[in-house]
Amino acid sequence: MAKAQGAPAVSFEPAGELKIGQVGIANLRIRSLDVERLAAEMRDRVQRAPKLFGRGAVVVDFGGLSALPDTETARALLDALRAAGALPVALAWGNSENEQLAIELGLPLLAKFRAQYEPAGGGTTAAAPPEAAPAAQPAAERSRAATSAAVEPPAGNGGPGLIQASAVRSGQQVYADNRDLTVLAAVGAGAEVIADGSIHIYGALRGRALAGAQGNARARIFCREFHAELVAVAGHYKVLEDIPADLRGKAVQVWLDGDQLKIAALD
Repeated sequence: MAKAQGAPAVSFEPAGELKIGQVGIANLRIRSLDVERLAAEMRDRVQRAPKLFGRGAVVVDFGGLSALPDTETARALLDALRAAGALPVALAWGNSENEQLAIELGLPLLAKFRAQYEPAGGGTTAAAPPEAAPAAQPAAERSRAATSAAVEPPAGNGGPGLIQASAVRSGQQVYADNRDLTVLAAVGAGAEVIADGSIHIYGALRGRALAGAQGNARARIFCREFHAELVAVAGHYKVLEDIPADLRGKAVQVWLDGDQLKIAALD
C-alpha cells in the first residue's frame, strides 16, 4: 500500500528530559525566628563569599523551631532572604502542617535534608566519640596528631570507595554515594566533590569539598594542596575567607569537633 504523502512525522522523543540527581543546594536551619537577624547573617555570607552564596539556592528548614511560623511571617522571611542575595527554592520536609505552609508559600518540599538532623527511628543523634583536638595543642603536637589521624580515616557505610582518576574541572561535580571519595588529581575552582564518607584529594583543592553529606560527623577531608573555596563536614562549613592564610597551599585535614569545623596542617 502506498505511503500517504505529506503526513507529518511523529516524534516519540520527549520535549524535555527530566533527571533526578545530586545538586548543590544549601540548607538553612532556622533556630530563631528573627527575620532581621537572619537576613543580616545571610547578607554577610553573600558579601564574604559572593561566588558561593550570591543567588545561591537555599532550602529553608523550620525544624529547629518549637512551632512553625505563620504564613505571613514565613513569607516575610523568604522576602528578606531574597533581598539579602539568596534564592529560597523549597521548604525542608516536616509534617502535615509544614506541607500546608509550603503549599501556601507556593514552594515544594524537599525530604533529603531530614536525614542530616533526624536519624531513622527518631531520637537524637549520638555524639561521635571525642577525638584529640589538634587546635588546642602546640603546633608540633598538632601536626603529629593530624598525621596519625590520617592513617585510618573513617569510612562511609557503603562498599569500596569511589576513585576519580582525572581532574574535576570547573562546573563538574563528583558524588560518592554512601562511601568515601578519592580524587587522584586536582579539584578545580568552581568544581565540587561530595561524599557521604570521607574525601581524599591527592592534588590541589581549589573548588568545594563536602564530606559526610548525609550527616556523618566522623567523616573527614584530606588534601595535599589546600586552596578550597569551601569545605564542609556534615553540613558545617568554612569558606576561604574564614581559613587562616598560613594553611593555604598546605597539606591539611578537615574534621568536625562537636559543632566546630577544624582544619590543621598535615606536615
